[in-house]
Amino acid sequence: MTLADQPTPAPAQPARRSRRADAERNRAAIMEAAGVVFAEQGAAVDVREIARRSGVGMGTLYRHFPTKDDLLLTVLEQQFGTWLTDAHQQATATEDPWQALTGFFEQMLTTQAGNRAVVESYTTRGGPTDSCAQRCYSFIDELRTRCMDAGLLRPDVTTDDLVLLSGSLSQAVLTTGDSHPGQWRRLLRISLDGLSSRNTEPLPEPAVPIDTPGTTDREPEAPL
Repeated sequence: MTLADQPTPAPAQPARRSRRADAERNRAAIMEAAGVVFAEQGAAVDVREIARRSGVGMGTLYRHFPTKDDLLLTVLEQQFGTWLTDAHQQATATEDPWQALTGFFEQMLTTQAGNRAVVESYTTRGGPTDSCAQRCYSFIDELRTRCMDAGLLRPDVTTDDLVLLSGSLSQAVLTTGDSHPGQWRRLLRISLDGLSSRNTEPLPEPAVPIDTPGTTDREPEAPL
């Protein structure tokens, strides 16, 4: 047999798999460190701190996430998905519709109180992405419908009302977190009391949105 007749050696697969495994470990380390750092310091943090805590170089970080916004969005979407899944499971397991609604607000605001980047994203953008905001809107609508069918929620409360209330309470978490931690709990209790069907005085009519150039009709975005 000549050299030309000999089979071509197979590629070095173990080395390739090793490089891929290293890349996956680096990405996971970056995501884990970024989740902690963004929660502590918010979106304005220097990515060099994330690289330092994850134990990778800046070049490695940028190969996985070309910009800080890419990293932030990926982390927030992952955290949102985990939170919403847990919140939905908890609400489904709660037989009392009112407890399911109040539990949602409690869980939402507790999560935000421990994660600065999350609360920033919901108070400024309504969520990491439009799809995240829409999923949250649909969940709030489901909770509102359960309470309405049980006669526990004042009949003129809309899903939009609850979404805007979520945003207001999220802003309270952000603005009082350093000076008055936990102040949002008082505001939440006051707000929930106002939502009860015990209150029969009609609410003011909702304001008509002001049309501005370049705007389109859309459902309001829901904060976490």
